[in-house]
Amino acid sequence: MSLPSVETARATMLSAIVPLAAKAMSLADADGCWLAEPVTAGRDQPPFDASAMDGWAVRSADVRPRARLQIVGESAAGHDAGVTVGPGQAARIFTGAALPPGADRVVVQEESERDGETVVLAAAPDAPAWVRPQGCDFRAGAVLLEAGTRLNPWRLALAASAGRATVTCRRRPVVALLSTGDEIVAPGETAGPHQIYDACAPALAAFVRRSGGTAVHLGPARDDDASILAAIDAGAFDLLVTVGGASVGDHDRVKPAIRSIGGMLSVEGVAVRPGRPVWFAHLADGLPLLGLPGNPASALVCAELFLAPLIAGLQGGSTDPDMGLAVLANPQSANGPREHYMRAIVKTDPDGVRRVRPMNDQDSSLVTVMAAANALVRRLPGAPALEVGSRVEVLIPGP
Repeated sequence: MSLPSVETARATMLSAIVPLAAKAMSLADADGCWLAEPVTAGRDQPPFDASAMDGWAVRSADVRPRARLQIVGESAAGHDAGVTVGPGQAARIFTGAALPPGADRVVVQEESERDGETVVLAAAPDAPAWVRPQGCDFRAGAVLLEAGTRLNPWRLALAASAGRATVTCRRRPVVALLSTGDEIVAPGETAGPHQIYDACAPALAAFVRRSGGTAVHLGPARDDDASILAAIDAGAFDLLVTVGGASVGDHDRVKPAIRSIGGMLSVEGVAVRPGRPVWFAHLADGLPLLGLPGNPASALVCAELFLAPLIAGLQGGSTDPDMGLAVLANPQSANGPREHYMRAIVKTDPDGVRRVRPMNDQDSSLVTVMAAANALVRRLPGAPALEVGSRVEVLIPGP
């Protein structure tokens, strides 16, 4: 059976996603969320001509070396100076304060000297004006952040500077994680001689949080339909992610269980390594389901490729894997028929060149290899062998 590419499978999954309802959020709670409505400026920023330095507010016509000006007052940030600067006059001014009427520039204090009730200038007429004009950052009515923008600390600062205490965002999706398999034991529990600890669920829970969602645990579930379906019925959520049981063996019961309750599969495998068994479905009520392979590296690679875009889609946003280029530090053989994402270590040399070294062992069950990696090298299907120094595509996982 011909399997879809990563891009085709991702597009199929996203076509079934309906964005969640929007609600007002405080700025403190909105980091990582996608805006459902634009943020518009209610006034100019700055709302007045402001001094960029500590010094003296003066008229340009009076600026020349050794000019002596009469001091008429002071302007501090947040206060009205209450004076007008006329010919031959100056007002003491501080950074961020409004220029008094009549003044159109600032002479910095390093280029001036106070002498009683006068100030003697040393600035030349062509010295910088040190004024931030009204509206130089943004004007009233300007759209500062478009709908569909993902918020981060810098963008939250922009919304706050416009006077916004809240922003309207899609709510964070609740993502249920269900690990499956008789061999799986939750970390901290006693593992039998033929069991292993569940490395995927804690890692995926962290991935969901960093991608903007809220993670809840449903499992682990045993390798039987009743156990799987009981876990699915355990709560309300916006996306179900199953881990393991995704292949076609006698003990891979997740897809048969989903089909038994009317689940419709639209993706049954992807031409990707690791992660070929990944699948996607939705139930009759519209609940989307993403099935990830059980090996930790396979699960996390597919989380980068598919889970993060689905969480973004539920919030009315979009995200693509962060791809860049790097210089290969070790030779690579020709790639096979599937797109390959190789665990790798990327470093930037002192000369600024980014170099990447794929791990020698790409076994998807090796957690030590996955933990040591900080990047994924993308090899296209049928890519030729590469020598040291070749440029390759690199995916840098999120923080």
